[in-house]
Amino acid sequence: MKLLLHAAAFAFAALFFSTNMLLAQDVFLTSRDKSVEIDGTLLGFDGQFYRVQTEYGELTIDGSGVDCSGPGCPNLASYVAELVFSGAPEIGKALLPALIESFSYENNYKAEKSQIADERITYTLSERISGDKLAIFHLNLTTSGEAFADLLADQADIVMSLREISKAERKLAREAGMGDLTAKGRARVLALDALVAIVSSQNPLNEISLPALSQIFSGELNDWSRFGTHKAEITPYLRETDAGPGQAALQRLLRRENVEPAKQTRFATQDFDLSMRVSSDPFGIGLVSRASTSDAKTLTLTGSCGRSLRATRRNIKTEDYPLTAPMFLYLPARRLPKIAREFLAYTRSPAAQIVIRRAGFVDQAPEEISIDSQGDRIANAVRATGEELSLETLRTMVTTLSSMKRLTTSFRFETGSIRLDAQSRSNVEQLARALEAGIYDGRELVFIGFSDGQGAANANLEISRRRAAVVKNAVVKSAETADFTQLTVGVDAYGEALPMACDDTEWGRQVNRRVEVWLR
Repeated sequence: MKLLLHAAAFAFAALFFSTNMLLAQDVFLTSRDKSVEIDGTLLGFDGQFYRVQTEYGELTIDGSGVDCSGPGCPNLASYVAELVFSGAPEIGKALLPALIESFSYENNYKAEKSQIADERITYTLSERISGDKLAIFHLNLTTSGEAFADLLADQADIVMSLREISKAERKLAREAGMGDLTAKGRARVLALDALVAIVSSQNPLNEISLPALSQIFSGELNDWSRFGTHKAEITPYLRETDAGPGQAALQRLLRRENVEPAKQTRFATQDFDLSMRVSSDPFGIGLVSRASTSDAKTLTLTGSCGRSLRATRRNIKTEDYPLTAPMFLYLPARRLPKIAREFLAYTRSPAAQIVIRRAGFVDQAPEEISIDSQGDRIANAVRATGEELSLETLRTMVTTLSSMKRLTTSFRFETGSIRLDAQSRSNVEQLARALEAGIYDGRELVFIGFSDGQGAANANLEISRRRAAVVKNAVVKSAETADFTQLTVGVDAYGEALPMACDDTEWGRQVNRRVEVWLR
């Protein structure tokens, strides 16, 4: 018999994976050799493991090694797994249903959808031939904030969030005995989206800087004359902040929590409605999902140095576009049912990445980019040469990289920190799994560090090399079963030699500080 001590006892006892409504009742577990006896209250059963509250705390016990007696014992023959997703409708309405249906098709299951209300969707998964019911997936469409509250109250199993967990929510989770929700295996990026600024086609503006965009939505800038277009008050449009997406957009744009929008902001309940209203308002500007621009004109993000960044699929995937918006799943510390674990594994498969693209979002499947396709980056590098950064250094870099290809998997750090940001932490796990699967066997992977242009060039070179080493070590450590005799993994750095954006703002410096992965 295997006895697995659960790392944390949850602060709230509520409904979890009901089996014939017998959970939260007494059970008596006895090992097959009768040497171990455990009694307590059944908190959950995932088809394989019992989760029991005992006088010793919460225990997770392998059902294959024990016999169960008592009113709470589940019927093993008719077990049906239940999984509750809670959170952002943008994930729960389009993306997850597409993935659930594709997962069912891949495994020869039948997926029956029922919509109980606007905010609740249920999928019942059954064996296609026998008709035996296997699982019920509940999708509760609320907000990211309400979803984290549901997780803490043990009323949801997985959070669907358009933003990272806040410091306050992370603290509450720790206090509730749930551990660190940002730790390895607890948070993952399901797909990628991006925020784009849109205006009416009647507006002559074609590009805007991030600082100016931030000032508009914070209320510091409210007149179009600043842009030399026309004298009129700017009307910002945003998704409703109390519904989640609007607040998440503001936080990503202004880079702080608990922000308030400009007083003159007009709100919409859906991105499509927002886009339609902006497209008919020559004095409006909106912040919406890249997939929901409708007839409005999308503005290019630019800087004073002349460099610009567009929300292309590749720029979003590499996180070179600064308003990339990851779509998160946050998981509990407890063990999920087998079919739930299989579904989560499927969401990272090549087949799932195709489904994500078809649903209108950006997938995370790594792509290789030849240096011939990176002309804009090389042009930026040439413009950046000066006293500290010579053309000879640039020539050496281009010569080295010309025989290699860049992976779209990139890594960036949180502002003012050596901690990788959320998307990069997910990228560590994705790349580690690829190494374990032998995808890059017979090749050389080089983690190359780049920096912003602040400070001395030699110091920036050394900092970028250290960052590259940190990322390489994190990936190697995570790839526990990879055979590193079959590939070469190295580190290199070029400091400020290949800027992506202007260095005159924190936004630009953040984009420039990165670690890329190149393949030979």
